[in-house]
Amino acid sequence: MSKLGNLGARLHRGEVGYDFVGHRKIWYGVSILITITAIVGLAVRGLNMGIDFQGGAVFTTPKTSVSVSQAETYAEEAAGHEAVVQKLGTGGLRIQVAGLDTSKSDEIKAALAKDMKIDTENINADLVGPSWGEQIANKAWEGLAIFMVLVVIYLAIAFEWRMAVAALVALIHDITITTGIYALVGFEVTPGTVIGLLTILGYSLYDTVVVFDSLKEQTKDLTKQTRWTYSEVANRSINGTLVRSINTTVVALLPVAGLLFIGGGFLGAGTLNDISLSLFVGLAAGAYSSIFIATPLVADLKEREPAMRALAKRVRAKRAQAADDGHTGVGSEGGYSADSEDAAPAVVGPRPRSGTGATSSGPRTQPSSRNRGRGRPSGKRR
Repeated sequence: MSKLGNLGARLHRGEVGYDFVGHRKIWYGVSILITITAIVGLAVRGLNMGIDFQGGAVFTTPKTSVSVSQAETYAEEAAGHEAVVQKLGTGGLRIQVAGLDTSKSDEIKAALAKDMKIDTENINADLVGPSWGEQIANKAWEGLAIFMVLVVIYLAIAFEWRMAVAALVALIHDITITTGIYALVGFEVTPGTVIGLLTILGYSLYDTVVVFDSLKEQTKDLTKQTRWTYSEVANRSINGTLVRSINTTVVALLPVAGLLFIGGGFLGAGTLNDISLSLFVGLAAGAYSSIFIATPLVADLKEREPAMRALAKRVRAKRAQAADDGHTGVGSEGGYSADSEDAAPAVVGPRPRSGTGATSSGPRTQPSSRNRGRGRPSGKRR
């Protein structure tokens, strides 16, 4: 078995683990810092909305010797708006001007043809009116809102409302970070970006539900025992699915990274940039929020319940009693020793094997000479 597979098996059995829930305040602080950075980026720079959302025109030219920088200058002088120019595989140029009044498209087309020394008939113009772009933007927001509502309803029915709230917070966390990165990087927001956002929301939700399902299974009849608190069981659920989450995330990120850094970076494919950046950032943020935000938040909400508070109190009392029994020498004859499994928290480092004192009820004693040999047939025959 590989080292990663062996680690996953040990995590699943609870032999090793990291206290994600116990250190949740650290991860909350990291998430708040990242979220504030994203919000500042949105407030200062804003989103670079494509022509599909704010209207404009796209001019496609045949093969030309005009450079991209020259074409940008010509387009901005003719339109009075910022232009985005891309080199096409055919040798032509794709000139995109957002926020443009479509009634001026013929005038701008003629000016570009004159500056670039191309026949006007050879330049193709695709126009998107501002009203159409506004409708597309509104539909995108409506779709996102409906998705969120359906997610909350499903999780509240399948699990409970606390898990639904935690999942919703994690999804908002992922959306905020992804849109903030878009604002900071300056990538254009297109319909492909919206598709990428919806995709990463589904992925993040899947990863969160996997942990929630494990948590739901392990917390059945939890209040009937006094070994573990809810937070400790929640932490075991995270550790039990940790390697699976890492493997799924890495496998998903590799092809997306190829799209972003090779397809978008080296080949200059703008459309690939639009969708791959949202996927790359969203997949990473979704895996992070599922582990460090969603489940710890559920534990926080559950620990406020009177039943879970009473359970935590009983667990602490039992562990304190076990520690006292261990100090006074009680525990070797049916009592709880200080190192018993009942006295140990659910989230630990390596768990000692049975017989070393950590999981046994006490040290084993040798039979006395009086009892030694009882029950055995003697060597004499009657």
